[in-house]
Amino acid sequence: MKTILKVEGLTKSFGKIRAVSNLSFEVIQGQVVGVLGPNGSGKTTTLGLILGIKFPDSGSFQWFNREKGPNANKHIGALIEVPYFYPYLDLEKNLRIVALVRGQGFNDIQRVLDVVGLSNRSKSAYYTLSLGMKQRLALASALLGNPDVLVLDEPTNGLDPEGIAEVREIIKKQSEMGKTIILASHILDEVEKVCSDVVILKNGEKIAQGKVNELLSEKVLASVSAENMDALENCLKTHQKVSIQQVKDNFIQISLEEGLTTLELNRWLIEKGIIISTLEFHKKSLESQFLELVKDHPNQK
Repeated sequence: MKTILKVEGLTKSFGKIRAVSNLSFEVIQGQVVGVLGPNGSGKTTTLGLILGIKFPDSGSFQWFNREKGPNANKHIGALIEVPYFYPYLDLEKNLRIVALVRGQGFNDIQRVLDVVGLSNRSKSAYYTLSLGMKQRLALASALLGNPDVLVLDEPTNGLDPEGIAEVREIIKKQSEMGKTIILASHILDEVEKVCSDVVILKNGEKIAQGKVNELLSEKVLASVSAENMDALENCLKTHQKVSIQQVKDNFIQISLEEGLTTLELNRWLIEKGIIISTLEFHKKSLESQFLELVKDHPNQK
């Protein structure tokens, strides 16, 4: 597969604060890569560096195996901060200004308004839009010229649930069309729903990288109960592939190592003379994986 972006050893400091530290990763064509981390982890700085808005202290990056700068940027649509739109101009006129700044024609404006579901508001003044509509217009501006790559910084930040769903569907449809998308977010649920791959940052350092489904498949969680909870707990402690996470009066939460199914666990408990009354399966969420990684990683500052 074609490498769209290669980042090697990027480092950027602002005074005594190291925002990005020796960061390396690759983005392959067609991937939707979530750059994930808490506030202050270096997500926005990373996107600014790869777009040439900020300059690294050291390290390098390369788009499309050869380019960076204006030639590469022609193939990239970016939403780093909500672009400035003129409040009393309508949507179409605002996008005409964006197109002029980028040296593009006006013939793509109707298409991008259709894509983001704002064609019926093309003659509405910007100030009349809801926050969700404003974010969709910002996405429309990034989509002008039908770029191969989208770089989006917190595209659902500040939106209500309806606005989040609207923006998420636009991003998913662009992915289905084959676009490569790099999306920075601190909202783990959104990354889990939209992204194929994830790069997790903490204090400017990469602490994990991989496919979202692989991160989610390492362990599963289950809640189990029986009439004799003490006997159940003692029995579970003897299983090499079971770890007890939490013990409550009415259930025990456990994690199962990869390869052990809840059906096999149930059979094993029956063989040990334990008849369970409840066994509920829970897929381990990206949130739980993320919190474990951030907690366990030693680069606290």
